[in-house]
Amino acid sequence: MYRLLISVAMAATATSAFAADAIVMDQTVAAPHISGYVEAYLGGLYLTVPGDHATATTAGGTGRVNFPIDARWNIQTDAMVDSLWVQGQNLYGYGGAVHAYWRDPSAYALGGFATITGYGGDGIGGENIYDFSVGPEAQVYIGNVTLYGQVYYGQLRANGSSEHIDDWGTRGVARYFARDNLRFDAELGFSSISISGEHLNTVTGALQAMYRFSGSPFSVFGRYQLDHAYAGGESENIHKYVIGLRASFGSDTLLDEDRNGATMDTYRPNFILPFAGG
Repeated sequence: MYRLLISVAMAATATSAFAADAIVMDQTVAAPHISGYVEAYLGGLYLTVPGDHATATTAGGTGRVNFPIDARWNIQTDAMVDSLWVQGQNLYGYGGAVHAYWRDPSAYALGGFATITGYGGDGIGGENIYDFSVGPEAQVYIGNVTLYGQVYYGQLRANGSSEHIDDWGTRGVARYFARDNLRFDAELGFSSISISGEHLNTVTGALQAMYRFSGSPFSVFGRYQLDHAYAGGESENIHKYVIGLRASFGSDTLLDEDRNGATMDTYRPNFILPFAGG
């Protein structure tokens, strides 16, 4: 079962930032109201291992909605789907997340989150494979910069089996708003999967850019993410490039969305791949 579990490949996500707008930074705190966005992306993956490489096509989408409970407490719900086409096979992940947090838009946000993701596609057969994770998260707002951190623990499971694979990780994100509608992100993370005493570790780095058209709910974005995975003396690099489109509601600018709307997200790797498969 472990061989099947670690052979699940899944596409990741695109979230963040590009372009320019001459709007002056506005730190006004908006009255609590429902807001969110939906986005879709298309791109490619490039996998390199010593002496070999492979390419794949990826696409996916995300929807997030923030529900203010009062002036400070918020509930955010996420839904996502990611798909990967490689060597004539399609593999996909789908799931959601819930965030509960307290936020002062002029200072910080503090809360926790939970996720669940299922996997399917060619080669998985009748196995119902899924994972879940839980953890704390926090944001700090310093002028036109948002610093975001998460830590999580999770398990990868198959229905009907008592066996599972443990995983944990941490990530940090810096969001820089050059203007209200021009956002740049940098991300660094680490995750580890424990399999029968062995560890599959992944270091992740990403750069993102997003531009929202002034007076419009629409944004365009691009993202590059590198996952460097290693275990048992073997390693591989997984490069992912995507472009996409976001449609927002209940917010006026990207900065407004970050401080008063659906500001939380979750880590999703480029994909999970075995080193001891076959």
